Amino acid sequence: MEEKFMLAAIRLAKKAKAEGEVPIGAVVVLDGKIIGRGYNVRTKRQMATQHAEVRAIDMACRKLKSWRLEGAELYVTLEPCPMCMGAVLNARIERVYFGAYEQKGRSLTRELAAANLLNHTVEVVGGVMEEACSEVLTSFFREMRAREKVKRTEE
Repeated sequence: MEEKFMLAAIRLAKKAKAEGEVPIGAVVVLDGKIIGRGYNVRTKRQMATQHAEVRAIDMACRKLKSWRLEGAELYVTLEPCPMCMGAVLNARIERVYFGAYEQKGRSLTRELAAANLLNHTVEVVGGVMEEACSEVLTSFFREMRAREKVKRTEE
């Protein structure tokens, strides 16, 4: 079951990549059904909060007409940042599954999930389809560096 929903998140990450965004995708699942989808549009919208997780949570809240997503799960291709974990906690999401681990060490995912902030804790499962999720990100940055190198040589 985890793979089915992570594949949906990967498809969204690829959509972000096609639009020139950092390729991260997320879905919110409740009772075995996707109720929210999101991918990064931070660059396109020039808004710091337009992360995949926040957009998926917003869509799920609108669908349920509630800010509480109790019993819901979030599937995301990259370990959530502190802002996104704050949104997870605020929405009362029960479980987070992520694919690739944040390599720059800026994530506090597990610490925030267990801190009992807002009288809520979140179960976190990392490394779901890690290789596939990592490849989308790695290829994006590889291609971006190659474009920058060509651009510098043309100047």
